[in-house]
Amino acid sequence: MGQPTNRVFSGVQPTGNLHLGNYLGAIRKFVALQDSHECIYCVVDLHAVTADLVQKDLQNQTREIAAAFIASGIDPKKHIVFNQSQVREHSELAWLFNCVARMGWLRRMTQFKEKAGKDSENASVGLFTYPNLMAADILTYRATHVPVGDDQKQHLELTRDIAAKFNNDFAERIAALGHGDSYFPLTEPVIEGEATRIMSLRDGSRKMSKSEPSDMSRINLTDSSDDIAKKIRKARTDPEPLPDNLDGLKERPEADNLVSIFAALSEVSSEEVLRQYGGKQFGEFKPALADLAVEKLAPINREMRRLMDDPAGVDAVLKEGAEKAREIASVTLSEVRDIFGFIG
Repeated sequence: MGQPTNRVFSGVQPTGNLHLGNYLGAIRKFVALQDSHECIYCVVDLHAVTADLVQKDLQNQTREIAAAFIASGIDPKKHIVFNQSQVREHSELAWLFNCVARMGWLRRMTQFKEKAGKDSENASVGLFTYPNLMAADILTYRATHVPVGDDQKQHLELTRDIAAKFNNDFAERIAALGHGDSYFPLTEPVIEGEATRIMSLRDGSRKMSKSEPSDMSRINLTDSSDDIAKKIRKARTDPEPLPDNLDGLKERPEADNLVSIFAALSEVSSEEVLRQYGGKQFGEFKPALADLAVEKLAPINREMRRLMDDPAGVDAVLKEGAEKAREIASVTLSEVRDIFGFIG
């Protein structure tokens, strides 16, 4: 199999409450990349079980992510949409990468430190080796590009380190088996544009999160139009009018967040939003933002609900996608096994 040159891989965990930050920070980018890349999009259900609480409704949450992909505009006929656990090659390559990656590399991962907290001795081994599985997800398909947000840049760097070490450690066998001077690509990040980091509607210093207790802190992709409008209307702000330039947002995180959301949804710059609304009060800005959010998100909501009403149909899409993914993954693992020197 030749080395791909324009292949994108990315995944989303099925942990419920898919929200506006996930859409603007990831899924919308996935949709846009379809025009220029060969795209493989995965519901990473194996990653989901590294959480402290194993998901009670993992199947429906997996379907919800797949439905969000499709409702947002990802075409599973032209590209690949599947769930990770249906392609066992991910797990096999992750084990092999456990033997390539170094303990020191994993100890430096800040996400493990954040999620494990002070009691890291009681964290699961799966949480610690999560980045190796992420590397396997990407390199099973020898993906050349991965859209990443700020919180995943370190993991992509680890993926590149693993690929480089594998290529170096097995250089002679890689060449002898006809794969040139390297086997795995050093995957490049696709950096997000405007509003890659959507913050909580209740606290502009905290990232919008599905785990935050208050549902008013986020706009879920499953929210009704009324819910969306209500949440924006009640979003925390300050008493000052909007400034007419970006410097005026520096010490105003809630205002900055709402301007960023408006900019991202309307696909213009924050400067352009401030040119239009600078000097206006939030009583005028919030209704305009609510109308825009409803206009953009309501069609996705409707299509997600339609798809979720047919779980067998979603499962069929995932199964077909897994079969296509496995065609690529099985070749990679066969070649990697040869490189390692396994028999059979």
